[in-house]
Amino acid sequence: MKARYFIPLALASLLVLPGCKSKGGASAGGEIELQNVSYDPTREFYEAVNAAFTKKWEADGKGKIKIVQSHGGSGKQARAVIDGQPADVVTLALAGDIDVIANKAKLLPDNWQTKLPDNSSPYTSTIVFVVRKGNPKGVKDWPDLIKDGTQVITPDPKTSGGARWNYLAAWAWAEKQYGGDQAKVLDYITKLFKNVPILDTGARAATNTFAQNKIGDVFLSWENEAYLIEKQFPGQTEIIYPSLSILAEPPVAVVEKNAEKHGNAAAAKAYLEFLYTDEAQELAGQNFYRPRKAEILAKFSSKLPSIPLVTVDKDFGGWAKAQKTHFDDGGTFDQAYGKK
Repeated sequence: MKARYFIPLALASLLVLPGCKSKGGASAGGEIELQNVSYDPTREFYEAVNAAFTKKWEADGKGKIKIVQSHGGSGKQARAVIDGQPADVVTLALAGDIDVIANKAKLLPDNWQTKLPDNSSPYTSTIVFVVRKGNPKGVKDWPDLIKDGTQVITPDPKTSGGARWNYLAAWAWAEKQYGGDQAKVLDYITKLFKNVPILDTGARAATNTFAQNKIGDVFLSWENEAYLIEKQFPGQTEIIYPSLSILAEPPVAVVEKNAEKHGNAAAAKAYLEFLYTDEAQELAGQNFYRPRKAEILAKFSSKLPSIPLVTVDKDFGGWAKAQKTHFDDGGTFDQAYGKK
């Protein structure tokens, strides 16, 4: 196993590229230092992006640049930025977490999502199941998650963006299954969380629980994370695509006040715009994210198949409504998990 993949959580949240400072801005040698605060399972992707962007920036004669990288549960990362972590850009798991930064800290405008194409989401993903080799519990779809004796691994929706995507995908399936009967949907979610033995704070920690510590029978996983598990633990797991999942759109944004303060505004904007280039879109596909460019996505269709997907905007009324209904104190998650 490559040591760089499964990094202990306490260290992972502070992961930086060699030689970088954590405070952002220009170093003593005149180098630009740009801080990207990201969510849990993007380490490998941004390692590749940062190397490619740095090479291009310097080849274009713009001087030296170093990228500081921070990772953790998306909700926790958003709160860290609100509390003062000097992010120049955020690349988080869902729009609601960046909205919180805009609303509470006023570090970027409310219309941040209009600044880049595709609602500022340069790549997408979805939620899949990861099971043990041979699928001994016979997990094929959402009903199998509430069977007696089937342990389900998913992170905590209070701190993890990936966990909120997991939760909403399960909720959407149950709504369809039970014809919108909210009592039956909540009962399904309650039974599902009775089968969850531990709630990790982020997606990568939950990956460690399932893959390294071998706890659980099925892991509700980001699609890209599922393939990384398969790479790191060959022959030990299988990926199951459920009958219905959710279109996950991880957004990106310049934290404008921080970037301006650090003198990094132009570099931050260029960094995020780079994510839409063919080179970065190829890197997204290589790291098992779904590129926005259709012609590049098509190259990865054998690994990233088309499946029925609900969306947060259409099926949940947007992230503000989804957060209030399901994840704020007293929401459906508290109701379901409280019964556990």
